[in-house]
Amino acid sequence: MRCAPPAPKTAAQLLSDRATDTVGAADSPTLTEIFAENASDGGPLGFLLAQIDPACGPVLWISDRLSRQESGRLCIAGLPRPLEVIAVDVNRPLDVLWAMEQGLGCGVLGAVVGEIWGDPPQLDFTATKRLALRAEAHGVAAWLIRRAANPNLSAARKRWRVASLAALPDPDDSRAPGAPLWQATLFRSRWGAPGDWVARPTAQGGLHLDHRVEADAALPRAAEH
Repeated sequence: MRCAPPAPKTAAQLLSDRATDTVGAADSPTLTEIFAENASDGGPLGFLLAQIDPACGPVLWISDRLSRQESGRLCIAGLPRPLEVIAVDVNRPLDVLWAMEQGLGCGVLGAVVGEIWGDPPQLDFTATKRLALRAEAHGVAAWLIRRAANPNLSAARKRWRVASLAALPDPDDSRAPGAPLWQATLFRSRWGAPGDWVARPTAQGGLHLDHRVEADAALPRAAEH
């Protein structure tokens, strides 16, 4: 099942979006890259999953051998929201790219995610351009999770660096962790200005982004409750 396109926003809603810095919340499906600041950090996965709407359809999740070996597999049972995941294990980055291209041609999918370790020569500008164009042509979001990688030349429309931060306290138990927080740096975007944010998931799905300076000032007060 394909998700219906979002309704046009009013001027008041657009101003509200700018005020709360919800960068890229209503972009059309395209290719987005997420770089992990630490190769073993699970933050990039949480950051990505918060932006996938389960109602849009199943997610095709493809990982190469080194990604599984060094950072493990996605734990579907531990996801915060019910999500149908079709997991595909392959050996080489080239196989990830081929499977992503095939999946992006399937309109019943809600998203296609590829995990690629390092900087394989096959993952060049041409390969990312093919993924971006295919995602946009078929209306299926494409995500690349990059670990132990450098932000080389790419056609990805948005490129993030993401790292985990200490979680907010649980509202019912200050000794327990609550909502996760991520440091999110957008260093390339076709639609918006780059910037540095503290991101957290919203109850309705999606991300809420706060400017880093404002968030740093607010976090100690949040921890006191």
